[in-house]
Amino acid sequence: MGAVRALAAMLATVLAIAAGQLAAALFIPATAPVLAVGSVAIDATPTPVKDWAVSTFGTSDKTFLVGGVVVVTLMVAATAGVLSRGRRWPVPLVLVVLGLLGGLAAASRPTATAVDVVPSGVATLVGLAGYCGLVGLIRRRVRSESRTEARPPGGLSRRRFLLGSVAAAATSAALFLLSRGVEAGRTIRSLALPGPASPAQALPLGLEAQVHGISSLQTPSDRFYRVDTNLTVPDVDPAGWSLSIDGMVEHPYSLTLDELLGMPLVERDITMTCVSNEVGGPYVGSARWLGVRLTDLLGRAGTTGRSNQLLSTAVDGFTISTPLSVATDGRDAMVAVGMNGAALPSAHGFPARLLVPGLYGFVGATKWLTRLTLTTYTARQAYWTRRQWAIDAPVKTGSRIDTPVALATIPPGRTPIGGVAWAQHRGVSRVEVRIDDGPWQPARLGPDVGSDYWRQWWLPWDATSGMHRLAVRATDGHGVTQPATRATPFPDGASGIPDVLVTVA
Repeated sequence: MGAVRALAAMLATVLAIAAGQLAAALFIPATAPVLAVGSVAIDATPTPVKDWAVSTFGTSDKTFLVGGVVVVTLMVAATAGVLSRGRRWPVPLVLVVLGLLGGLAAASRPTATAVDVVPSGVATLVGLAGYCGLVGLIRRRVRSESRTEARPPGGLSRRRFLLGSVAAAATSAALFLLSRGVEAGRTIRSLALPGPASPAQALPLGLEAQVHGISSLQTPSDRFYRVDTNLTVPDVDPAGWSLSIDGMVEHPYSLTLDELLGMPLVERDITMTCVSNEVGGPYVGSARWLGVRLTDLLGRAGTTGRSNQLLSTAVDGFTISTPLSVATDGRDAMVAVGMNGAALPSAHGFPARLLVPGLYGFVGATKWLTRLTLTTYTARQAYWTRRQWAIDAPVKTGSRIDTPVALATIPPGRTPIGGVAWAQHRGVSRVEVRIDDGPWQPARLGPDVGSDYWRQWWLPWDATSGMHRLAVRATDGHGVTQPATRATPFPDGASGIPDVLVTVA
């Protein structure tokens, strides 16, 4: 009987989670109990654990986190079900406590309102109702089995419990699917963008047409890496969105999206890199961005005092700090509204994001931007600054071997070794490849799109049978070669020489 009650408790919990997801989808997806608790867990996770999760699970780290929250929740519910034999309170108590935890987590969001606790309340009520219904069927089963002359064991009451369980599972699945549909409909946004006052030059033909397996010169938007702390993509209504510029300024002001789009737009080709990118890792991409120069926006406000930090805030309250001296030193820093010829995708910051070339994203690329505040590092600290990450984090010179892939088996003979290299705001002047313990050989460089953009490279190789180690290093436009000393991403980006092992057979 304990196992049956444990099953009832788990089914009721799944039903509660599904109901909470749907309620959150109708209001604010991030307030779903599981996601709210997961977000609190992310904030409380020590930096080394976060680094391990990103390096181990990649962009699936959030999926594993949410899955872990669900598994732990179900284990707690099942335990309460086992303990509820002869007692009525364990499972309802657990459901109420879980609902309170979800509500408190949602209420702790920087932009929380009273509505944020509604999904947890709905989840608690639905879970209690589901459990009471299933327990009622269990009791009927017990009563019927005690009167064997009226209903034999395994008879109609057992069938009722089985049907009730199937109905609870099916209802949960339907609620989950409905919530996904609601979220998908909320995040589909269209926006017509005006043409740039300062367009970028036409992109040259990349090496991808010549070297199979090499990264495209321009990364398609749907393949551009995404690394952030959000378990769900914020849904921003462009009609109600605004950008505020305030803090240590003479004339604080706000812009609607139409007003922002009415300012002169610049179009630039820029490579972005995440500080979580390990040596030779995938978290780097290149795109064509459209936006308003940051200096135009800040110049209109004017500066006062001795501000040294540009604190940018996202619609969900997340903050990033950028050194003001870097953001205004003449580089193509912008508030971007377009990516690769279209409006920003929701996953990449729709309707507007900050973009500062040459800096890792955690100090210069706030997505879902809504506020720019001039302040000082003494007065205000951003999300990553409070966690002891670097204040000024220029992108380190890096490179990657795209082909042949690590641990590949390739036939002997002429084959290309190719990949990309980057040194934003300094440019790439040279790329070299080493095969086993041989000398560094100069690779052939792809087209030069600018100092803020990566360079493709390749080297023809006469592969001989056996196992070989291939390594690559880049030299930036200042003549500084990619360092060989290994460093982890914390606190200002990884460094080292990327290499791969391949078998020629």
